[in-house]
Amino acid sequence: MISLLFRRQLCYDISLHSDIELTKEVFPKIKDKRIIQDSPVYDHISSFAFPEYPVITRQGTELVLSEMEWSLDPVYEKNPVERRKRRTKMADIQSERVLGDTRSYAHRIRQNRCLIPVTGTYEHRAIQGWAKKVPYYIWPKDRKMQFLPGLFQVIESIGPAGEKRQSRSFGMLTRTANELMANIHNDGEFRNRMPLFLTPELEEFWLSEHFNDADIKAVFDFMLPSEALDHRTVFSIRGTKPRPDGKPKYEFWRYENLPPLGDDTPFQAQINLF
Repeated sequence: MISLLFRRQLCYDISLHSDIELTKEVFPKIKDKRIIQDSPVYDHISSFAFPEYPVITRQGTELVLSEMEWSLDPVYEKNPVERRKRRTKMADIQSERVLGDTRSYAHRIRQNRCLIPVTGTYEHRAIQGWAKKVPYYIWPKDRKMQFLPGLFQVIESIGPAGEKRQSRSFGMLTRTANELMANIHNDGEFRNRMPLFLTPELEEFWLSEHFNDADIKAVFDFMLPSEALDHRTVFSIRGTKPRPDGKPKYEFWRYENLPPLGDDTPFQAQINLF
């Protein structure tokens, strides 16, 4: 029996405010098969609405840029309400389960590899004595765009008129956090985890034409050092209230008396909320 359950983890919020055309500079021979060529620029994308998002896959000898829905679809669940509920927890894939749990769905689709173009990611930090968590934006130093590894699924179905249908979706791979990310993602059941950040060389390697389980393990064993990432506090992540200064969501927002990362001593002052 295949185990299809995915546990709630962390990264449900990313940013793509760099031009997607930068992907073609990194992968010059990529085939652009997006349905919507004029893709908008996003300062924030959340997985909860299962958005169509551009990802890179290998099709034979070619790399292809095309849209997929973010969050794997638990097709085993026949109740549509329960299916949608479970799907909100399948935006991330715990990398340790891909090879370590041969009964998992992740293990079954482990060769369905993709790269997810992002400008940066978001995460919340808990601080003792503060009423609310502090939101952070994290991005790679000295890079305009990074590509996070993931796995994708293709679902074939038959429509009401007997027509063939195909849906494609992906999940983002995660691992235990480095020191920086552990200090930011420091709360909750699945604290101290982060996306599987890679170097440009490993990103390209992830979509190699010939790739076996030993290669997968080598990628999963890699931990990007904290020094390769930059970070800043922001006004909010999923909040719908506009920033008072009108700037994009990923721009810096100052919090008074914010303790340094790793020092979550209670403070009398509360977060400066507007």
